[in-house]
Amino acid sequence: MSETTDMSLDDADPRMAEGDMAGILLDGLPHPVLLLGEGNRIEYANARAEDFFQASAGLLRRQTLDDIVAFGSPLLALIDHVRRNGGNVNEYSVDLGSRKGGEYRLVDVYGAPIARTNGRIMVILQQRTMAQMIERQLTHRGAARSVSGLAAVLAHEIKNPLSGIRGAAQLLEGTISDEDRTLTQLICTESDRICNLVDRMEVFGDERPLVREPVNIHEVLDHVKKIAETGFARHIKLVEQYDPSLPAIPGSRDKLIQAFLNLVKNAAEAIGDERSDGQILLATAFRPGVRLSLPGSAARVSLPLQISVEDNGPGVSDELRPHLFEPFVTTKSSGSGLGLALVAKFIGDHGGIIECDTASRGAIFRALMPMHEGGPAGGNGGSS
Repeated sequence: MSETTDMSLDDADPRMAEGDMAGILLDGLPHPVLLLGEGNRIEYANARAEDFFQASAGLLRRQTLDDIVAFGSPLLALIDHVRRNGGNVNEYSVDLGSRKGGEYRLVDVYGAPIARTNGRIMVILQQRTMAQMIERQLTHRGAARSVSGLAAVLAHEIKNPLSGIRGAAQLLEGTISDEDRTLTQLICTESDRICNLVDRMEVFGDERPLVREPVNIHEVLDHVKKIAETGFARHIKLVEQYDPSLPAIPGSRDKLIQAFLNLVKNAAEAIGDERSDGQILLATAFRPGVRLSLPGSAARVSLPLQISVEDNGPGVSDELRPHLFEPFVTTKSSGSGLGLALVAKFIGDHGGIIECDTASRGAIFRALMPMHEGGPAGGNGGSS
């Protein structure tokens, strides 16, 4: 009987170990790694790069970097800089873009030439978007809770006195001249406006748990589209780009309609009434592998459903973007700044997160949502 022994790495054939172990180590890295040859041709992609670019290593090796990122992406300029100067480059928050469209991601980039390899370059990408989304979402939820407390105070301290002021103005209206009656009507109108604002704020104080049921997100988006096309977005082209196999979302159909209706309305207002080429893209996609760690818990929630609302308006400034979902933040002279805050609350109530990125032609609002576990895997329908 032969004796079986374990072979350590030290005992392995160095020629075999060096090549195999390099691949094993690179595949074990949590970040996408690419090896670029002449003309930015991809010669190697690790397992994380396959996930990141949604393509197999074999497919990636048949392409160049220019084929898989957006035209004019800063990443291409960084690689050119490495080739010209022969030194390392480390750049943060680079807008990678994608030739497939609809997805724009911020990444940290490390690029360096590989010695004795005829000009080959190693590129390591580290995606920052998810960490930023989680951090900002917690800030949004904290701000929403502050508004809910404020709304409870306002309901008692403002709405009740306003009712008395409005009643007194109505009594005066029958005893004064037509010229002065305009003033009493103004009092009534402004009192109603303040009451409506407080009513909108009271929504933030609704902490009742959602009655969850499987919701077809494409039916929600189709309903939102019909409302938009017959109302505030009559002059804008609404385009669908759906994944018809998307599973259902557990939650409230009415609240999801309100959330995405607010997003589409916000997009339409950003485009404006003057433009004839306005367009809003409603898109859905399945993005496996996105998991969120809950604060104070070891549980991790999967958020594989991506719903996007993209417009070709002027976009969102870098200064405003981190505060976009906070209450009372608005760029509109007549806006209350509660629309996007309400979107963040409704998406958060469903266990999802939402973020805004600046696309090449406007802004893109992207919500990541959980999927319904009890129903069939597909059948969410929708046109594409």
